[in-house]
This record gives sequence, C-alpha cells and structure tokens, in this order.
Amino acid sequence: MESKKTALSVLIPVYNSRCVDFVRDLQLLVDETGINYEIIVADDASTDRRCVEANRELTEIPHCIYIIKEVNTGAAATRNFLAQQSSYPYLLFVDCDMQLADGAFFRRYLDYMDNDKVEVVSGGVRVTIYDERWHDNLRFMYEEAEQANHTAEKRRQRPYQSFRSANFLIRRDVMLRCPFDERFRRSGYEDVLFGKQLRQHHINIAHIENPLVMGDFESNADYVSKVEHSLQTLYQFRDELQGYSRLLTTAEGIHLGAVRWMIAAFHRCFGGLLRRNLCGHRPNLNILKIYKLGFYLNIS
Repeated sequence: MESKKTALSVLIPVYNSRCVDFVRDLQLLVDETGINYEIIVADDASTDRRCVEANRELTEIPHCIYIIKEVNTGAAATRNFLAQQSSYPYLLFVDCDMQLADGAFFRRYLDYMDNDKVEVVSGGVRVTIYDERWHDNLRFMYEEAEQANHTAEKRRQRPYQSFRSANFLIRRDVMLRCPFDERFRRSGYEDVLFGKQLRQHHINIAHIENPLVMGDFESNADYVSKVEHSLQTLYQFRDELQGYSRLLTTAEGIHLGAVRWMIAAFHRCFGGLLRRNLCGHRPNLNILKIYKLGFYLNIS
C-alpha cells in the first residue's frame, strides 16, 4: 500500500506579487525528496498586470499549475479554492512572499505525514537577517520585535491562538471539513479565526521549528494601511475573536467609558501626527501600539 507521505499538494495564494523564483526553489527541493507532488499557484485577480504576466513562467516549472482567477475573493476563499483544486491527501500552504531557510524544509514536514494523530503542522516564520535595506522599515521592526513569539516552543504554549497561515501542513480531508471563513475578504485575522475553528473541531496542531523566512517588506505607508484594514476586520469580527487578539483583549479590558473616550479623543486629535511618524523614515514601535489602540477605539 502506498504511504500517505508520497503525495503532497503545495498550495500558494498570490496577489500582486511575483513568485517564480520562490516556486522554482520549492520545486527543486521537493523534487529531491522523491515524493509525488503538485504545486498549484492561484492568482486572486491581481490588479498588477506585470506580476500576472511575470508569473506565467510558472507554467514552465515541472509539476506546477498556475491559475488566474477572474474575480478577487480574498485570501481565505483563495485558500479554500486551492484545497478544492488539489489532488493529494496532504496540503502544504505557503505564502508567496516567503523564502526558504534551508534545504530540510520538506523533510521536516514529511516526518509528520505518516502520523495519523497529527492533522495540522505549523512550521512558523522568522525574519531575515538584518541588512541596510530594512533600516527604519516598520514591518521589519515589528516582525523582528515579535520574533521571540514565533518559536515553536512559544507557539506550543497557545497552539490555536498562535496559528499563522503563512506556512502550515494540513490533511486534505481536515481542510475540506474545516475551511477558512470566506467572510474575510481582506487579509488579516482570517488565520486567527481559523485557529479558533480548529480548536472547536478538536483538531490537533503540532508546532515545529521549520520556518519560512520573511525576506521582503512593504513600505511603511503600505504597512500602516494594511494595519488599519486589519483593525477594521478585527472590529467586524470582535465577538468571534475574543481571546484570540492581544489588542482586542486590551481594548475590551478598558471598562471605564471615560478612559476609552479619552484614548479615542487623543487619537482624533493626534492620530495624524502619529501616522506621519509611522509612515516616515524613523517610525517608533511604541507609537504603533498607541496608534492601533486609538484607531480601534475610534471604530468602536
């Protein structure tokens, strides 16, 4: 009987990003393992036509399928779509803007694919080694400060709250039974709610040290806009995300209405100045924390 570990679908959602080099690296590495595999890349109706055209080279990569969706449905729906398109019993989801850390990436996952007790394996992420390109880049500064929370040891302390969708292995039958919530049209917190759904369905998660590397970061202005969109999503799904967001816990923990009003009023008066710092050349992480709390309380 053929072992389960001989069949793997590598699934990559893409939006306005070029990923040919990353997919080539993945293909060469998984090919060395000798397993049966496919790589499916789904473009979620990107608006940057240059990225779409550049990624057409994916069709030249062995075992790779490139699908261009006509309608943008968001990252959650695209991951579900990829799972439906897949052929093999194990699915490996990776984000398109990541990099491989070393040559053992697939082999670490293969060790778990014959264990029927393991349904989801989270490999984690880490930040690239600092270089001058990311000097005063807000996203890099934030992710580097959070790096201690990305270790497998730390993630195991809160296995469901620590789930991130950038790099994880899941059994196909589990994914089809417990898909991402497609109400999340924008990226942000859809993986957090997915972690909660896994807990509700009593699906176990194994956290291992097998990170992909975050090696490219958006501009400060783009990152701040992304944070603002994610905070709007957090407010929209606040009831379902209780206990799964530190910021939500902080905001909901402020019981005095006067204090909430003062923080919101401060943001209305000085939020523009705070945002200017975050989008500028010398952003401050403490200001980011203040800005996020004030922005959220103004929404609420």
